[in-house]
Amino acid sequence: MTITPGLAGAPVDVDLVVVGLGVTGAGVALDAVTRGLSVLAVDAHDLAFGTSRWSSKLVHGGLRYLANGQVGVAHESATERGVLMEVTAPHLTHAMPYVVPFTATTTRTQRALTGSGLRAGDLLRRGAHTSPDTLPKPRRLSATEIRSLAPGLRTAGSAGGWLSWDGRLEDDARLVTTLARTAASYGAHVRTRARVLAATGRSVTLRDELTGATSEVRARAVVNATGVWAGDLVDEVTLRPSRGTHLVLRASTLPGLRTAVFAPVPGALNRFVMVLPQPDDTLYVGLTDEPVEGAVPDVPTPSEPEIGFLLDVVAAAFDRPLHRSDVVGAFAGLRPLLDTATTDGEGSTADLSRRHAVLTSRSGVTTIVGGKLTTYRRMAQDTLDAVGLGGPCVTATTPLLGAAPRAELALLEQPERLVRRFGTDAALVLDTAREVTGLPDDDLLAPVADTVPTTLAELVFAVTHEGAHDVDDLLDRRTRTGLVPADRALAVPAARRALSLARPDR
Repeated sequence: MTITPGLAGAPVDVDLVVVGLGVTGAGVALDAVTRGLSVLAVDAHDLAFGTSRWSSKLVHGGLRYLANGQVGVAHESATERGVLMEVTAPHLTHAMPYVVPFTATTTRTQRALTGSGLRAGDLLRRGAHTSPDTLPKPRRLSATEIRSLAPGLRTAGSAGGWLSWDGRLEDDARLVTTLARTAASYGAHVRTRARVLAATGRSVTLRDELTGATSEVRARAVVNATGVWAGDLVDEVTLRPSRGTHLVLRASTLPGLRTAVFAPVPGALNRFVMVLPQPDDTLYVGLTDEPVEGAVPDVPTPSEPEIGFLLDVVAAAFDRPLHRSDVVGAFAGLRPLLDTATTDGEGSTADLSRRHAVLTSRSGVTTIVGGKLTTYRRMAQDTLDAVGLGGPCVTATTPLLGAAPRAELALLEQPERLVRRFGTDAALVLDTAREVTGLPDDDLLAPVADTVPTTLAELVFAVTHEGAHDVDDLLDRRTRTGLVPADRALAVPAARRALSLARPDR
């Protein structure tokens, strides 16, 4: 089966309906179908339309949660990081080195806490049985070593620091798309542009957003995995969303970075602003944690105070001054944090637990909320265990499409970009584009613009195999060109061309 926009031909009687196709919903669909259940997974918009595409693109080991005393959450995060990096998605994950620099203003307490925290993080890695070949141990660095890894760091008062490692995703939306493709490959019906108008624990009323037609689907269970919109489907769920904002800079803004940099926030013991080099010659800078009031927007907007805060912290750590004009893009995501009686609506959202919760409404709908991208698989497992249908969970040992050991991936004789994004399916991507378009490889693999490494081959594959329906799907979710508006404008002609080549009847 493939991912399909709209409801034409969709089943009307299944074991499980999953509402929402972010990382959690796609994970629930995969868990359910591999337990032997018939599954219909739907989203009103598209794959990874919500929070799942606005993350830091990290596979966290839980260090921050450990610092906040959330030991169970930290261990779970480290365990799931290991599953992703070593079993289910080594093709989409990479070891990310990062440095934590010390300066003359870094207090002795801050230095001690940093060292203790990183050593505790390594204990989490070992407790999760993640190999040091995957994620090496942290170590102290001299000022000279720090400058060689991050040559733009401020030299005045440099006092060395630490080098440590965490996981990084090639792309968060690509993980969601791969999850959905994998679920479909096992037989799940995955439909975008399918809006749920009403839901109970035994049925949903759907509207095809392409045709306007409505239909009812019967099910043995219904799962609400709509993230920050969970309360719209089940009014018994109360969330306190928080906004996390990131900036996008060109890599040339801070040239020579060989690692990520965690710049300490002045006056805070356990807060950092991250500078994260990306494979497409950009840098992400993030992130914030701001409470959000009122209606949840489809696409959150970063605020100017957040942008200023991030620039100020990074500028304090680097020799080169940073200006608002250096920001070529910005994005924000809303964390679906569960409001509980213990918070009483008070306090910072940064203090709310990132632990997920599985809730059952009076109408019988099962809702999964909270959590984080790294632990999507465990969230899905707990959700299906609560639903009580199907066999045992097997997703911890079920590789996603394209997955293979890193040594095998390194030997693939395919374009490096396609291997990074599709793993062993790189050949399928290129072969599909050749067959559909009849174009030579030079045309299919050339960057669509000088600053845009996206290729026509992957755009065509997104239409034929990944359910991409329009230019927005192609540029904002199947690829991340849309994170830089200027690059997006340059890529629009290629996206339109891919749509016309892959669907000439449209």
